[in-house]
Amino acid sequence: MSIILETKGLTKKYKNGIALNNVSIQVEKGMVYGLLGPNGAGKSTLLKIITRAIPKSLGEVMFENHLLAADDVKKIGAIIEHPAIYPNLTAYENLEVITTLLNIDRKKIDEVLSMVSLNNTGKKLAKEFSLGMKQRLGIAMALINSPLLLILDEPTNGLDPVGIQELRELIKMLSGQGITIILSSHILSEVGQIADKIGILNKGHLSYEGQNTDSSKLEDLFMEIIIKDVMNDD
Repeated sequence: MSIILETKGLTKKYKNGIALNNVSIQVEKGMVYGLLGPNGAGKSTLLKIITRAIPKSLGEVMFENHLLAADDVKKIGAIIEHPAIYPNLTAYENLEVITTLLNIDRKKIDEVLSMVSLNNTGKKLAKEFSLGMKQRLGIAMALINSPLLLILDEPTNGLDPVGIQELRELIKMLSGQGITIILSSHILSEVGQIADKIGILNKGHLSYEGQNTDSSKLEDLFMEIIIKDVMNDD
């Protein structure tokens, strides 16, 4: 399998400490990569560096076998923290803004709205959407530029069980269409059900990376790694 994204020794230093320390991950094309870790582990920091939202301190980000450049970001769709939705616009109008900014054919709007099951929302404003609908609209916004890589940072936060189930099915469907997905979460059960490969971040370190061969043992693996890290700190 060819590698679409790789980080090599990625480090992010702040005045009050190190958010990421020598993190090297490999994401193969077409897979769902589950990025796990407790809150504050460094997951969002890693994803922000990958999308060039913040600069790295050390290390490299490789995209399709070359150093990640500004132009490559056009091939990456991302929701990090919260989708940037205009509350007083409809789903269609939210996407229309992006197509205008990026000079994308408006025919793409109906296509992505259909993909995320928002094609029947009509004139309903985004502020009237449920949390699950807003999350799906955010994903539609991330998909509008036909990305090769989709990054979803804690997408199930605040969702009810129905919303979580809908999102899980959507991620499986997108993966089935060949889109590579990095799914960041602290909810092990969700990631375990859909990820092909797992990376576990803890305190800025990559503590584990490997294939998700047995999701039933993922929680045991996670706890073993976190406890080992705590003991190593002592």
